[in-house]
Amino acid sequence: MNSPDPVARTVGFKAGERNVFLHLLTACNLSCRHCYINPSQHGTSTLPLATVLSWLRLFARPDVESNLILLGGEPTMHPDLAAIIRAARDMRFAVTVDSNGYLFHDFLERVAPDELDFLSFSLDGPDAAVNDPIRGQGVFATCTDNLKRAVALGFHTSLIYTVSALNIDHLHRMPVLLADLGVERFFIQVIGLRGKPATGGPGEESGWQVDPDHWLEIVPQVAAEAANLGIHVTYPKVYLDPGELFECAGLVAENFFVFPNGRVYRCPLCEDYPVHSLAIADGRLQTRHGLNEDRFFTLTIPEGCVMNKLLQPDTIRYRQDGTPLHRISCCLLKQEMPPAN
Repeated sequence: MNSPDPVARTVGFKAGERNVFLHLLTACNLSCRHCYINPSQHGTSTLPLATVLSWLRLFARPDVESNLILLGGEPTMHPDLAAIIRAARDMRFAVTVDSNGYLFHDFLERVAPDELDFLSFSLDGPDAAVNDPIRGQGVFATCTDNLKRAVALGFHTSLIYTVSALNIDHLHRMPVLLADLGVERFFIQVIGLRGKPATGGPGEESGWQVDPDHWLEIVPQVAAEAANLGIHVTYPKVYLDPGELFECAGLVAENFFVFPNGRVYRCPLCEDYPVHSLAIADGRLQTRHGLNEDRFFTLTIPEGCVMNKLLQPDTIRYRQDGTPLHRISCCLLKQEMPPAN
């Protein structure tokens, strides 16, 4: 008898849970078509080691293990990344590095597998023909080669696939590839209208967004296939079920999106705008006053997420009576499928 497909569960927000997404720099060797980094809003500097350590102390809690995700740009371009990882672990951070796969500065030789909780790679297609037009020529080969090296050395690895209209119809080919590569965790993301997709950078077309029915038809099924192959899968909830409670992570969890210019956001949808609720200045994490993102978190609307309604209204469809066809969840609400074996 065949075992039933794994069932996704919604991972609710936990009071006191802390996630710090620290962008060490905004520089990158790639120029992905959907890059969300906006230098005019996020800065162009590389944080010196001393600054990184002082900022980490602002978010560290000796009595609580916090999750730290080190980002860029490309974080392995930071010359002191190995030292940052070790210092963060001493501060009781669980550390993940999100890389495009190029792994600069001999990263795999300078960091031991047990010093890192996860090394995360990014691909947006199951082969070069799909991935490289989005992320750059030769990226698929480099990323998969280095992923294989990392797995062979004993690193815990994960992979992020950003779903858009350009690649959703190739998502079903990813589970077998990831199983062959030895990837332990699979993060399926939905394209956000931030950075290049939002500003319509040079040569960028519209039409990144995925139709809701298309998403619901494909993503849960692919997640189940990956889970059946022993891969832990996480993907955004995106659309709330009828009657399901809307919760904003800005009210019930502690998520900090930190950029090199000192801006600290609580909601990633806001990152193209100077509406950050916090800022690092004079060595302190300071609350900003005025009409910023946190002023909107308490509002209740039929569409669900207020920030999505304000910043990405084209993603919402309405019935003839004016009610939304789908309620949008908080962008940080996740669905999870553990491995089936």
